[in-house]
Amino acid sequence: MRVEEHLAELAQLADTAGAHVVGRAVQRVESPTPNYFVGQGKVEELKATLAGAQATLMLFDEPLSPVQGQNLETALGVRVMDRAEVILDIFATRARSHEAKLQVELAQLEYLLPRLKRMWTHLSRIRGGIGLRGPGETQLETDRRAIRRKIGGLKRRLEEVADHRANQRHGRRDLPSAALIGYTNAGKSSLLKALSGEDVFVEDRLFATLDTLTREVDVGENYRFRLTDTVGFIRKLPHHLVASFRATLEEAREADLLLHVIDASQSAWEEQVEVVDGALAEMGLYGTRNAEGGTRNRTVDVEERKRVVYVFNKADLLPDPEAFLSQVRERYPHSVLTTCVPRSNFRVPRSGGVDGLRSALRTSAQALRPVAEIRVPVGDGKLLAALHRDAEVMSQAQTDGVVVVTARVEARLLGKLRRDGVEVVLGGG
Repeated sequence: MRVEEHLAELAQLADTAGAHVVGRAVQRVESPTPNYFVGQGKVEELKATLAGAQATLMLFDEPLSPVQGQNLETALGVRVMDRAEVILDIFATRARSHEAKLQVELAQLEYLLPRLKRMWTHLSRIRGGIGLRGPGETQLETDRRAIRRKIGGLKRRLEEVADHRANQRHGRRDLPSAALIGYTNAGKSSLLKALSGEDVFVEDRLFATLDTLTREVDVGENYRFRLTDTVGFIRKLPHHLVASFRATLEEAREADLLLHVIDASQSAWEEQVEVVDGALAEMGLYGTRNAEGGTRNRTVDVEERKRVVYVFNKADLLPDPEAFLSQVRERYPHSVLTTCVPRSNFRVPRSGGVDGLRSALRTSAQALRPVAEIRVPVGDGKLLAALHRDAEVMSQAQTDGVVVVTARVEARLLGKLRRDGVEVVLGGG
């Protein structure tokens, strides 16, 4: 039942935030009531349940308006939070880098602004430096003005972060790049750790990592990929939070390839795929396709030129991995089945394990580095050395004072060679 799955996920969020769940309650309503979201009778029932369990916090899976939240807290006598506020609190505790902290603070302030009347304790933690209220102004008006000013400052600082990231990307070694995207706790960080062999923080909890992390990965046959782990998504992710993390997800926008990691062991994995696709489409990363092959969000045609590989992870938790892979490939022909559990611990399909993903990355690298014939003057040793360093040289021969090099070369490097006046012919060799 979908309601039970959503409540189970809310319980996971509560656990991640440090709360202990003592009970659950469900009410089916045709439309939310303006005062409490739920009916008056349900409010009285919840009040008795909370008192019996000696609970101090009530979590709602649905978004609450500022008025609904304030009325519920007054009626129930406990702190009331909706899913969005729980997620924001988790992000606040999980943010490690300066950039992530800026992004979370911006999202919190934008969430807080219309809710000031019932959230003075939150305000007291962030009001530093507000100063004295002006003549004729209430404290609430002063705080709103101060928060708007702080939001403007945070947005400017995040724009500077985005510019800095862009400069870093230009200065990096010219390698094909892939971004790991997906639902939270799908195993993106585990895959990055398994592929790179480097120490990457991994925890079996929602939103274990928020900061982007980039590693170079050897995918075999002299091919390397720059792989970036990005923040995970979740159902009903607060809009403010999605907007705040645009700078981080620029890594996905600039990547040559998107690896959409999916927890294959989840019964609701198809819904999770839709959540991620919808969030990325909202951010303009790509248009999402429907079952008939059409495309929504036609304003951005990124998907047509950027390949998305669907990576079904946690294959070790499937009863029949082979049958699962055969089924999903009817919808996702180039999908890959992976697991970070050693092969000796369970039977994995030939295309499974991390090796299957490594092979898919190698195939993509070959496609991103087409074969070209490059004519280099004999005396240009610097260019010859650069080709041997940055391309996969397949053969070279000298004739009439020109060295003809046949190599697999990245599209970006080919463009640079052409701009420099070097003769390049695609499909050589």
